[in-house]
Amino acid sequence: MDITSLGGNLLGTIPLGDIVLYLTPFHLFMFVVVLIFTVLIAISRTETQVEALFGSLKENKVSVGLEEFKIRRFLAIVCGLATAGAMITGDLFNLTLFIALIGIVNVGIVSAVKQIDVLDAAYQYGIIAMLSSLPLFGGAAMILAATGSLSLLVIAGLAPTTMMIFGAILLLIGIAGETGIAPFFATKAEMFRTPGSPFILIIHLSSLMVIIRAIEVLLLIVT
Repeated sequence: MDITSLGGNLLGTIPLGDIVLYLTPFHLFMFVVVLIFTVLIAISRTETQVEALFGSLKENKVSVGLEEFKIRRFLAIVCGLATAGAMITGDLFNLTLFIALIGIVNVGIVSAVKQIDVLDAAYQYGIIAMLSSLPLFGGAAMILAATGSLSLLVIAGLAPTTMMIFGAILLLIGIAGETGIAPFFATKAEMFRTPGSPFILIIHLSSLMVIIRAIEVLLLIVT
């Protein structure tokens, strides 16, 4: 499938050695949206989480300390930049690297929380993310073996083969685990109970944008 049939007219390419970034209205829009949200999250202050106590009218307020605030803000910025990079990269291997980095920093954003349920969910999600790196990079390696290239501009112009389709399936499994979508969403959903909004919003935003980009990449490979 031609790239322009999914993303619109090709506005240009940015060659960085073996890495080629390509810009279409679709990719540029997602890139700008992610950067805008990253900037907004970077300049925002954390909100205090208010929990109602069962059986009484009292409240329990949970705030984020200064040191934890700095760490979370840094990891949220890294997650936003990795997501933005995944939106415009034209190299399949770098796409998998960005997705793996997103999975790592998502765990880090909530790793300092002193809540057992949240830490347990982050631990389980971390295990799934690490296991998913095998089909993620394995799928990219299989597509490289079948096509001789990791450039999406080249792969999009090739007829799909059985090995390419199988590699795309492995890639899909890896992306599903790294982003925490079905059937792996249960563990990641508990992570949203942590205090520290709006930093935790980048976890949801990164997953949403990566899924959209992944669908486009998989269509380029198998059609």
